Amino acid sequence: MDETDFWEIIDRAREDAEGDPEDQADLVVERLTGLDPDSVLDFARHFEARLNRALRWELWGAAALLTGDPGDDAFDAFRCWLVGQGRHAYEGAVHHADDLATLLDGFDERADGDGEDLGYAADEAYERLTGLPLPDLGVPDAEDPDGEEFDVSDSATLRDRYPALWERFGW
Repeated sequence: MDETDFWEIIDRAREDAEGDPEDQADLVVERLTGLDPDSVLDFARHFEARLNRALRWELWGAAALLTGDPGDDAFDAFRCWLVGQGRHAYEGAVHHADDLATLLDGFDERADGDGEDLGYAADEAYERLTGLPLPDLGVPDAEDPDGEEFDVSDSATLRDRYPALWERFGW
């Protein structure tokens, strides 16, 4: 599975789920179980690589602004959700987090921003196909966010760092 195939699965599932993150995760699992185990492993590697790339302080601040939760678990779920928004939104946000103000059609903090289930889609599909847990993917874990650390819980800092996001979605 190449990168184009990966994003096609993500995009089709999001469209078919009409943006619902839980339904999207279910649809990804369904689509992955129609593939061979090696393809599921490839999908998982692509997903993990994108999660690692999104481990950035700038995205963490944007996630805190959008979700109202500056915690690390919330940020992990947000990164999964961001991958689920597709290549255009993902790449734009990784490049410049404040661009999420124009990359997102809308944001409902009760329904959006939590893609934790999508983060487990490959695990579930692989186990259904093989009866075994997903093996080590060989993708190095990103442990610390890239970029300059700042207080992602400080509303004044978020307002200053993300003027477009603050104007559109701020507290």
